[in-house]
Amino acid sequence: MSAKQELNIALVGNPNSGKSTLFNLLTGLNQKTGNFPGVTVDKKSGSFTTADGRIIRVTDLPGTYSIYPKTLDEQIVQEVFLDQSHPNHPDIAVVVADATNLKRNLLLFTQVKDLGIPCVLVLNMIDIAHQRELKIDLRGLSIDLGVKVIATNSHSGVGVKALKEILSKPLVASKKPFYDIQSLAPDTISQIQQNFNLQENYRAYQYAQQTERLTFLDEAEKEKIREIKSKNQFDNIPAQSQETIGRYQLISDIIDHNIIKPNEDQGRSISQRIDKVVTHKVFGYFIFFALLILIFQSIFAWAEGPMDFIEGGISQFGSWVKSSLPSGVLNDLLTDGIIAGLAGVLVFIPQIAILFAFISLLEESGYMSRAVFLMDKIMRKFGLNGKSVVPLISGMACAIPAIMATRNIDSWKDRLITIFVTPFMSCSARLPVYTILIGLVVPETHVGGIFNTQGLVLMGLYLLGFLAAIFSAIGMKYLLKVKERSYFIMELPDYKLPQWKNVLLTIYMKCRTFTVEAGKVIIAISIILWVLASYGSGNQFNNAEEIVKAENPTLSQDEYEIVLNSHLLEHSYAGQFGKAIEPLIRPLGYDWKIGIALITSFAAREVFVGTMSTIYSIGAEDDDETTIRERLRQEVDPKTGAPMYTMELGFSLMVFYAFAMQCMSTLAIVYRETKGWKWPMLQMTYMTAVAYLSALLTYNIFS
Repeated sequence: MSAKQELNIALVGNPNSGKSTLFNLLTGLNQKTGNFPGVTVDKKSGSFTTADGRIIRVTDLPGTYSIYPKTLDEQIVQEVFLDQSHPNHPDIAVVVADATNLKRNLLLFTQVKDLGIPCVLVLNMIDIAHQRELKIDLRGLSIDLGVKVIATNSHSGVGVKALKEILSKPLVASKKPFYDIQSLAPDTISQIQQNFNLQENYRAYQYAQQTERLTFLDEAEKEKIREIKSKNQFDNIPAQSQETIGRYQLISDIIDHNIIKPNEDQGRSISQRIDKVVTHKVFGYFIFFALLILIFQSIFAWAEGPMDFIEGGISQFGSWVKSSLPSGVLNDLLTDGIIAGLAGVLVFIPQIAILFAFISLLEESGYMSRAVFLMDKIMRKFGLNGKSVVPLISGMACAIPAIMATRNIDSWKDRLITIFVTPFMSCSARLPVYTILIGLVVPETHVGGIFNTQGLVLMGLYLLGFLAAIFSAIGMKYLLKVKERSYFIMELPDYKLPQWKNVLLTIYMKCRTFTVEAGKVIIAISIILWVLASYGSGNQFNNAEEIVKAENPTLSQDEYEIVLNSHLLEHSYAGQFGKAIEPLIRPLGYDWKIGIALITSFAAREVFVGTMSTIYSIGAEDDDETTIRERLRQEVDPKTGAPMYTMELGFSLMVFYAFAMQCMSTLAIVYRETKGWKWPMLQMTYMTAVAYLSALLTYNIFS
């Protein structure tokens, strides 16, 4: 293969082989997340530059055990390798294998190699192999397999430099196939090669095996393959079984020649002893919930200082801008619109960082798989597929990738139920709403001298969403009349010390995504809101000064400014809109200002905070440096004269946001996954009804 200025590299391997960790080491901060072309499956891609200036583009493919897909995620791997016109079709395939379990991992490698793609085999977790006293002859393995073999430790980064050096040099595909597939179906393979101009026998064989799954073939091409298969009496299942058995026989011979296993089970015994405790049917749940309490306590206790610092800094910056620029529309837009909206984004970065730090630590250590295993036992009692656990737990970060993750569920009905209930899980977008409301209405006291009350309330809201999800699943299962029972099979990886570089990288990427993606929406809506809240029509707005002076002739100048700003906001376009929907939400204790926030936060839940920041900034005095939390705390209900944000209002709002859809991106992804508007509309209607009724009940109980 001649040297190209840019190379496409595909990272592929079995689940839990350390592939994603290796991807982070190769690409560092040069990463982005998107979807594969035409498919709502998450794609991580990145790049690094070689010493001679060439750009190596790396795509981290979904984990799979073979090229025969069982799920939609695995089908992506098949498409990327078999479709030579696919934009992610690799120039080089880096197959990552667990060095402690090569027999299972090498099946995928041999299939990729036989497709005629230049390959590099990476034996990852070589440190664990050494701990188990496995002696691997890398040179012999390289000769027998016909490819470059690199030993790596993705935990420490050992071997990554050598891998980059190999990838920066021209590589050629091995001409000798690993397995003689021609002997299985000579006529079928030859005729498909001739009709489709294919060079590799195994690629033609895969056309025969996967005819119906290959989306890049049109119907005429598929019909041609069907004719060839029928003419030659090609039967998929017996041929696939014979191929798999034949490959494993060759793999076993190679492993016996190149690997000595004096004490194969020694390393696993440590993980097994730990698992006896953390997956115990009683103690396991205590450990899991103790970790949850620690996470939610930390979100408040550790983030308070940084949040106060950020909030104070932005407030001072806004005051400096207001005093430095000439008075006018531009000054008001910058300070009351853009900077106020920016405050609603940046102030929550510490809490987002803490949440994802814990999630990353649990994933890196191997504990997250155990948590999923534990929760599966509960899930099945409520009628959910065991595989639903992964999307539900992922939903605590974001519902969008969580709903994409349902593609691993084989049963369509079970997958639909999981998609329907996943948005009930409290995602990170709800966290800013929860924390600002909890800070307003829940006193910062301690239970038993240990547990922070605010942290316990936050954990309660997450559990509330979880309960709503599983009870909704029961109802859905009854309505859809799902009778089949599925089982959850999951490989538990060995425990390992988290790699701090990966943890920090995860925190950085998640905070950047929150700041950039959510920030764009929040700031855009903040600007629109500022315009709507700063302008209006009608006598009450146009003649506001005369009306306020006539109604309040004894006010001092400062009091007059406050009343005037409030009057202008109430009769602006935003105020008129809020007033129009106020009768609907007044039973929940909400006023027209909260009504505006409910509507705007449909773009994204976290927009609620930015909306309130903008509304209360517009209603404040020019020299007011108080933060959004203080302004909300000082807000007075004009009808009662009491504080607006009481405990009953705060909990009503928290419950509403715990259940309401309030996210058009989630609706869009449900539309994509269910191929229509029926289920997204039912989902939004159901969740809105649950949110409204629950908030109404909560408000009345606390009142």
